Amino acid sequence: MLPGRVRVKVGLIACSGEALPLGTVTRLAVRRVLETLRPEDTVTICLPLFLAGEERERGFARKFPTITIDGCEKRCAALATAKYSATPAASIVLPDLLAERGLAPPRELRAADEAGRRAIDETAAAIAEQVDRLLAGERPE
Repeated sequence: MLPGRVRVKVGLIACSGEALPLGTVTRLAVRRVLETLRPEDTVTICLPLFLAGEERERGFARKFPTITIDGCEKRCAALATAKYSATPAASIVLPDLLAERGLAPPRELRAADEAGRRAIDETAAAIAEQVDRLLAGERPE
């Protein structure tokens, strides 16, 4: 990177639904991307702070590509991002992703069962794929 240039990173906004197993999957998958799969290319944006009006969170989503990862069809993360910053560069809705990949949704809320572990793995992989596309300048699928 040239001196004085800002490194483009992709923001990740995970569902904050604590009452749904898929909400937990979104957060664990985002952590995996942040810590293991794409640590140099991603940052997390806190959805509760974003909703509360935190300008640094909202400003990042206006300036840099952002992926929302929602645990249900309500799409709270995607809708909030579009309302308060910009349309997400990519959006993943877990029930749709799991159906596309032929996976059963997890039933356990806190401890990941086998379905939960597979859902976390597939979700993290899907997020990493979208990060790679965005950083390569491609439009998301």
